[in-house]
Amino acid sequence: MTAVDARPQTTTESRFPRGFRWGTATAAYQIEGAAAEDGRTPSIWDTFSRAPGRVRNGDTGDIAADHYHRMDEDVALLKGLGVTDYRFSVSWPRVQPTGRGPAVQRGLDFYRRLVDALLTAGIRPVVTLYHWDLPQELEDAGGWPQRDTAGRFAEYATIAGEALGDRVTTWTTLNEPWCAAFLGYASGVHAPGRTDPVAALRAAHHFNLAHGLAVRALRDVLPRKSEISLTLNLHAVRPLRETPADLDAVRRIDALGNRIFLDPIFHGRLPEDLIEDTASLTDWSFVHDGDLATASEPIDSLGINYYSPTVVTAVSPAPATATSGLSDPDPGHDHDHDPTGTDVPSPWPGTEERVRFVPAPGPRTAMDWPVDADGLYELLTRLRDELPRTPLMVTENGAAYDDYADPSGAVHDPERVAYLRAHLAAVHRAIAAGTRVRGYFLWSLLDNFEWAYGYSKRFGIVHVDFATQRRTVKDSARWYAAVIGRGGLA
Repeated sequence: MTAVDARPQTTTESRFPRGFRWGTATAAYQIEGAAAEDGRTPSIWDTFSRAPGRVRNGDTGDIAADHYHRMDEDVALLKGLGVTDYRFSVSWPRVQPTGRGPAVQRGLDFYRRLVDALLTAGIRPVVTLYHWDLPQELEDAGGWPQRDTAGRFAEYATIAGEALGDRVTTWTTLNEPWCAAFLGYASGVHAPGRTDPVAALRAAHHFNLAHGLAVRALRDVLPRKSEISLTLNLHAVRPLRETPADLDAVRRIDALGNRIFLDPIFHGRLPEDLIEDTASLTDWSFVHDGDLATASEPIDSLGINYYSPTVVTAVSPAPATATSGLSDPDPGHDHDHDPTGTDVPSPWPGTEERVRFVPAPGPRTAMDWPVDADGLYELLTRLRDELPRTPLMVTENGAAYDDYADPSGAVHDPERVAYLRAHLAAVHRAIAAGTRVRGYFLWSLLDNFEWAYGYSKRFGIVHVDFATQRRTVKDSARWYAAVIGRGGLA
């Protein structure tokens, strides 16, 4: 595929700022495969996906999109798109199999080769250190609810920074700690599959602590020009009705879904209302003196992942049940539902008796999520007002549809093109409104292992036949290449 240069069609009104970063994003466990090669040991997702009933159809990431062996082909796809940046994650157990001790050089060599191939192709590598693949040995020792895991993460950050920091200038510590904490430890629909709300709250705090420790560790080993970031899946929360009760429901979800990370990382504090809302569960004594100062180490930008909005309404207090308050655990995020169709505990500790989630209106994706680009605009402009000095990056945005290769071999996905056009228009509108958005990373480059949904959902702009690993460029990829080529929407 070659990028389409349609710059003569671009108008000033549709053009993005000069230097805007155009990219795509992937995650190691979702695409790499080679689960037991070159010293890699199991992560929590290897263990979780192999447990009966955890992942649809019993799928695992053992092979995934076989990116580990097809990296050159995938970099060629990126070059054909014309992207300026590629966001990928490093597999912790591929680099440091037990989560302790020295690195496995064979694992680091894969990422060295990937970075070199990207730079040769004129593409800026953007490294995410943690996209949910905790080494299983660290989970066996207690996982993210244990304070020690934060220290282990900082050591791993040092290893990665020393190995790649001479060529990688943009780093992200964590991807979506909300999902890792609350879907992994409260509702149990993600690895490691635990259902302990207090463990989830502890994990959330230790993610904040790990982020701050990793920022310090990276600053010690990276060149001064390096950019360090964090990616959050912030929730665009709306009330079903403009009533005091529904607005209070919004406040509760905003505290547990957004401010539990924003306040420690940018203000060095925990939300007082969050502490009050969860007082029946914990006294937060796992927060030690100095933790919040560590969490608030300065960063250079903030990544935002967005798919759909969240709508909530208040319910009268009632005795809690296993599914109390759970209509939709986190509407509009691609990693949150229970694909096995069984009831699961709520991933929202302390809100179960007060808040009910309501499906938002609008056209739906294959995940049955509403398409609503205004939610992205709402998030970006909120952050413009709350964090005016922090540059923003849209680090994930995309949609799953039921794509297939037709008899001619083509993959037509007009719904995805419409989704992307609407959301890029929302980003453009936010920039025009004074928001400092520096880039956009489409999720995802490839169809891949979609967590608990296995291979049943396709988010890629490149179709993957998982039986043959054949890549087929979708219409949406050609459309995105044209947008990049002309620097804006037509």
